[in-house]
Amino acid sequence: MPVVPVLEVRDVAGKALAQAGIPPANATIQLEILLEAELRGIPSHGLLRLDRIVQRIGNGVADPHTRGRFTWRSQSFLSVDGQMGLGPVVAKAALDAIQDRARETGVALAAVSNSNHIGMLGWYAENVAASGQILIALSTSEALVHPWGGRKALIGTNPIAIGVPAGDELFVMDTATSIVSMGEIHDHAHRGAPIPRHWALDANGNPTTDADEAKSGAIAPFGGAKGYSLGLAFELLVTGLCGSAIGRDVRGTLDATEVCNKGDLFIVIDGPQPHLSAYLDIIRNTEPADGFERVLVPGDRARACREKYLVEGLPIVDEVWERLQVLAKTPLLPQQHTAQRAHL
Repeated sequence: MPVVPVLEVRDVAGKALAQAGIPPANATIQLEILLEAELRGIPSHGLLRLDRIVQRIGNGVADPHTRGRFTWRSQSFLSVDGQMGLGPVVAKAALDAIQDRARETGVALAAVSNSNHIGMLGWYAENVAASGQILIALSTSEALVHPWGGRKALIGTNPIAIGVPAGDELFVMDTATSIVSMGEIHDHAHRGAPIPRHWALDANGNPTTDADEAKSGAIAPFGGAKGYSLGLAFELLVTGLCGSAIGRDVRGTLDATEVCNKGDLFIVIDGPQPHLSAYLDIIRNTEPADGFERVLVPGDRARACREKYLVEGLPIVDEVWERLQVLAKTPLLPQQHTAQRAHL
């Protein structure tokens, strides 16, 4: 696994996106979220996904140009048809709109459908919190998680991120309602690494440590019945507000050929925030339990990882790095697929 300077990674990945015909402004947004995932130690949402993005553009199920079509359903409810756009591009445009609106109304939300995978939710939460507003972000996925007590994947990984300005710092929480993301399963499979036995079931509904077998099985909900309940609640909430597909009908975040029909929901809250960083420091400075070096606040580990990788370079799986270099030198030749398929 090579360790590559961040500037070199940025250059190669940027050229790969340009070869795919993505306009510079849109490519910058897409690159930024992929690179930030790598820097924060979340390769499952990083450069591993770039090849699939390029394939989806070539297959006519991702439009690199659009920012989506916006319809205000009420003063503070924005409905977004992503028009098969790149997920981060559509999401960023939607957030810009509701952040402006929330400064007038106090609260505004965007319900996004027909848009591609948006990547690491924490990136959006941090950006909004840095502007002085609160963000609650939710998304759905293919049915990858088994219900508590079940053996078959019926629910999405359905992540949530919350960003809160906290005075001298930003609080950012980002977690799936599954015990891990499917992207992390794919990352283990790429590296040939086993997974913990409690992470997933194989296609027959039995526990497995083989990441390749887990890809065709089901991931466990985090926290047992509680994580299952949250994941199901988020699925119903996002699907109901976005009008997106639900459960086993969701497609398009893990393949290169299907129109992506999951939903994304963003809620921005404006207003004065109390000074919270001192409280976070109280938590950090509390006595750690046996087996823990110290107590961390969500986001601490990712920030430390980012600082390290910026200095030392990014460790990238050989297969991913080799593929990026090929894409950086190869113009995309779209296959004979219909560029505009039915919007969902």
